[in-house]
Amino acid sequence: MSGYAKTAILLAALTALVGGLGYLLAGTGGLVIGLLVAFAMNAFAYWNSDKMVLRLHNAREVDERSAPELVGTVRQLAANAGLPMPRVYLVDTDQPNAFATGRNPSNAAVAATTGLLSRLSVEEVAGVMAHELAHVRNRDTLIMTITATLAGAIAVIANFAFFFRGNRNNPLGLIGVLVAMIVAPLAAALVQMAISRAREYEADRIGAEICGKPLWLASALDRIQQAARGIENRAAERHPATAHMFIINPLHGGGRDKLFSTHPSTENRIRRLREMAHVPSPWG
Repeated sequence: MSGYAKTAILLAALTALVGGLGYLLAGTGGLVIGLLVAFAMNAFAYWNSDKMVLRLHNAREVDERSAPELVGTVRQLAANAGLPMPRVYLVDTDQPNAFATGRNPSNAAVAATTGLLSRLSVEEVAGVMAHELAHVRNRDTLIMTITATLAGAIAVIANFAFFFRGNRNNPLGLIGVLVAMIVAPLAAALVQMAISRAREYEADRIGAEICGKPLWLASALDRIQQAARGIENRAAERHPATAHMFIINPLHGGGRDKLFSTHPSTENRIRRLREMAHVPSPWG
């Protein structure tokens, strides 16, 4: 089964989960409303994904005058990748990180944090932005943003589940409420994880090809991982459903291959990149 087919199945699972939440809370009518909400949110995310995520993280657009080095790097990498020049944004947080968004390569945006530019070398920043452009070229950005939108909706509905406990249309009563409050967000996290992990490995591989230096990205991942552990990204903490869009999990405690981590192990990613460069891994 192709990666696109697997992703379509997983997105369908998230949509069904929204509908299932509606059924658990309000019966057949809730199921219909839940599915309508899911389809409406998919449509909204398709047309507004870039604006929505950038606004959540207070990103500001930059150009050759305000950030000449970053924009110049992205322009060269986009040419290497055969992509249109994306819009470039800065996010004011000391945590080094980056993400990409947009419904297609012609409407894409890449964002880097101020911490990324201040803590990494020019070569490491190039490796990171090449990774983000790989997501754009693979059209991961739309899928990842829709996933964030649906997962966020599931979390909101689950938070309101308690208020539906007395609804006589609720087919499972208190059990249905508990499932909505506890099981549904966990299921959404598993789907996010399944979508994100394989795409990160692929974006690492293609990003290394775009910049031509796998070790630039390997070094960047190591430095970002070390710094991100001790620096809070407040916007990401407020909107955890967007965490899987970043190159490294911006949430505290998400650096290893845990059950609900949306990112693969950084050590595994670095090992693969070093293998591409024919350099032995320090982890064996």
